[in-house]
Amino acid sequence: MDRFTKPFIRQEPIPEAAIDAAVAVLRSGALHRYGADPSQAALLEEEFAALTGATHALAVASGGYAMGCALRALGVGPGDPVLTNGWTLAPVPGAIAAVGARPVLVEVTEDLVIDLDDLAAKADRATVLMLSHMRGHIVDMERLMEICDRHGIAVVEDCAHTMGAHWDGTPSGRFGRIGCYSTQTYKHVNSGEGGLIVTDDADLAARMILLSGSYMLYARHGTAPDDAVFARHRGQMPNVSGRMDELRAAILRPQLADLPRQVDRWNALYRVLEDGFRNRPGLRVIDRPAPEGFVGSSIQAIAADPARVPDFTAACAARGVEWKWFGAPAAQGFTSAHRHWEYVASQSLPRSDAVLAGLLDMRVPLTFDADDCALIARIVGEEAHRHLA
Repeated sequence: MDRFTKPFIRQEPIPEAAIDAAVAVLRSGALHRYGADPSQAALLEEEFAALTGATHALAVASGGYAMGCALRALGVGPGDPVLTNGWTLAPVPGAIAAVGARPVLVEVTEDLVIDLDDLAAKADRATVLMLSHMRGHIVDMERLMEICDRHGIAVVEDCAHTMGAHWDGTPSGRFGRIGCYSTQTYKHVNSGEGGLIVTDDADLAARMILLSGSYMLYARHGTAPDDAVFARHRGQMPNVSGRMDELRAAILRPQLADLPRQVDRWNALYRVLEDGFRNRPGLRVIDRPAPEGFVGSSIQAIAADPARVPDFTAACAARGVEWKWFGAPAAQGFTSAHRHWEYVASQSLPRSDAVLAGLLDMRVPLTFDADDCALIARIVGEEAHRHLA
């Protein structure tokens, strides 16, 4: 019986150009976020703004910091309601809770995107939506923005899983007021931990730069607005130090330049797995809509009978194939469901719960090749016949 032997959490090595850049920073001793001129962090901000088409970009300490910074810049504070997906990872409602706000959860569909009908029904409950493009699935953004614009809802996009993705040609993160990205090891560029923020709004950019601990060194930022904009907000924003340091920025710049090629590699692997999982008994893959330009760094499938999932995942694991199950009774590693977030008030999401009960999730690291993915698909198919049929 075939067995898969590669680890699902092993990432590719950091590129040599990034290692060389990091060594140069280490030799300089100038690691602080304002310790170098010219600055790797400022150059990263310029390059990421150009990549996304944004006016302003800010490099920060983590994706979670990015979301919290965005919420604070929008004036979200203790007790304020913030809409967000009922299916996402814990740092998203965590960022809302961390500023003292209240997550208001919106149902998700069988296609794993936010339920726009439920969003419209709850639109009068909050003035901010933290939209999570969870596991790289992008909702119909034109329809979402029509709902939010009609109700005066400011959209913050959590693009932790969609850096390099787009909806109908517009990059992920460029529909809302603010886009937030992660550069944590298991995202699309790897600095261990880190994040990026984009916006076209000069006032929001200034507020977020002040929050990140600028010490009045505005000109050290690659895409900072004019001094007159900072004058409107100086003294009002607390220093919540979080701008990215020089070392991580140096590691990221060569990876960012290589992102389009990496996206193509991920999607080629994803298609092998997608084709291999399709039409397996008791298992449904998610059809991707034509306008969605996704990045296939993970793949999801839904089991028709959740009661059979434990035996199926155990059998796959015994052969080296790792699934994460969002229907598990307790949070497991990086995987959790809304009922596990005890810092969020319990909310009724029956349609989401029905989806999560059978939802399976698999990483697609670039340390795999097409043959690896074909073997994984074969193992999954055989165990689906045994345990899900």
